[in-house]
Amino acid sequence: MLPRLCLLISGLLLMASCAVPPDSPRFEPSTGLPPFEQDSFADYVRENRAWISKRRAFISDDHDLEVDMNAPFEMRPKTTPRRGILFVHGLGSSPWYFIDIANAMAKDGWIVRSILLPGHGTKSADLMLPDLEDWEKTVAHHAKLLKSEVDEVWLGGFSTGGNLITSYATHDPDVNGLLLFSPGFYPSNGYLFLTPVISYLWDWVDIDTEDNIPNYQSLPSHGASLYYQTVGRVQDDLTRADFNRPVLITMSQHDSVLDPTATLEAFQSRFTNPRSRFVWYGETPPNLDAPRVTVLSSNLLDDRISTFSHMNVLFAPDNPYYGRRGSHIIFENGQEDIPLPEDSETLWFGAWGQITPGKYHARLTWNPYFNNLLADIRTVTSQP
Repeated sequence: MLPRLCLLISGLLLMASCAVPPDSPRFEPSTGLPPFEQDSFADYVRENRAWISKRRAFISDDHDLEVDMNAPFEMRPKTTPRRGILFVHGLGSSPWYFIDIANAMAKDGWIVRSILLPGHGTKSADLMLPDLEDWEKTVAHHAKLLKSEVDEVWLGGFSTGGNLITSYATHDPDVNGLLLFSPGFYPSNGYLFLTPVISYLWDWVDIDTEDNIPNYQSLPSHGASLYYQTVGRVQDDLTRADFNRPVLITMSQHDSVLDPTATLEAFQSRFTNPRSRFVWYGETPPNLDAPRVTVLSSNLLDDRISTFSHMNVLFAPDNPYYGRRGSHIIFENGQEDIPLPEDSETLWFGAWGQITPGKYHARLTWNPYFNNLLADIRTVTSQP
């Protein structure tokens, strides 16, 4: 969702009337939001699965699969857990984005929970319904619920979810540390401040055919405004004080919607714990805090990978949906005038907007360094 936000906001300033939805229930919001303050996580999962089943605009014949890929979930280790982590997804995505990391961490002895932000999991029009407080209260409730069950609590977030958990953790000293994947602290779009105004003038930033089970393809302007609000909140929180607990941050140099350099600078100045690590996918940037920053090349010619995208870090190469041989390929990648290749084996992969003469780039949706990522998680979360 976010990789197109910069382009879409800029385009709206010139041609807002283009984002007019078809006359379809899929583009009409539901009535109300699902409950999130259940006393047990099991009840939360059960009631949200029922909510999704009743209100989702299904895009395939496999309704059970779509519910599974959008509902909150929990994984528990075989042994009695002492540590837990709560994951929060990004704008337009789903709890399932953490499925591969969750599997690995549960095997390592963690309780792993991945929650559903209100407005997600059903249809993109439902992003018109929540406000920032709904998202913040959902995070706070489930962080406290997890704290009541384990001795050590970590939070993990992708993109917008990274903003939400970082803001929460700055006010809750009981959070032991953070895992942040492409956190949306610093957007690259200078027009993002206009999204609250746009949301009063037009309902939609982008209208697309929905063909991606765990991720909305269309975006209401209110959803873009909510992301902007999380940016303001997290930047204010990080300005007030340094964050001195362990943190892992990953970022692609070629992220199409964020400012990677600003994120790296914030890590080096604001995230001060010596155990913290920053994984940078791309070419070596200048002025590194070398002991805490790992640089991994994102130009992997043998794998036909030119750059890393906003989203790919989360997924293992063998993920059945987004993996190297997964069932879903995101062909739409900002290359409107370039024909699709007849042979998928000639596809190249990269960030949104990656254009190279003679090559068609689909979105990169898996992480060739996924095992390295798991090792970094274990290092940062290890006992001091």
